[in-house]
Amino acid sequence: MRISSDVGRLAAVREMVRSAAIAAGGSETFVSDLVQAVDETATNVIVHGHAGNPGWLEVGVSLDDDRLIVTVEDDAPGFDPTMVPEPDLTIAPDHRRPGGMGVHLARLSVDEMTHRARPEGGNILTLIRRLDSRGKEDR
Repeated sequence: MRISSDVGRLAAVREMVRSAAIAAGGSETFVSDLVQAVDETATNVIVHGHAGNPGWLEVGVSLDDDRLIVTVEDDAPGFDPTMVPEPDLTIAPDHRRPGGMGVHLARLSVDEMTHRARPEGGNILTLIRRLDSRGKEDR
């Protein structure tokens, strides 16, 4: 699914990922975690990557054995979220600067996160979540 760089279009992306995760047999936890990870990363592309400039992002979902693989491809300036340091969680939330938790939340929601640059410019972020990795209690 390709969308323009507009946060108003993220509902359609969330629904597509939710539908694919349910069709793959994911638990409630699996589905909500994967949707959150994709929403966080896609939002970052739109808000920080494109920063109000025109652009696009494309989200694809595929099932490979027991893994759901989501790719988020964009034409934003290069940025590797796998290199973002973990936030200092010892600082109380009301003393932290706003924001900065999206990448952390996405990492917690998937089993693997990889980044590579698009040859034409932009980014390809791959998020992988194994169907049986977490949330067995709510199947």
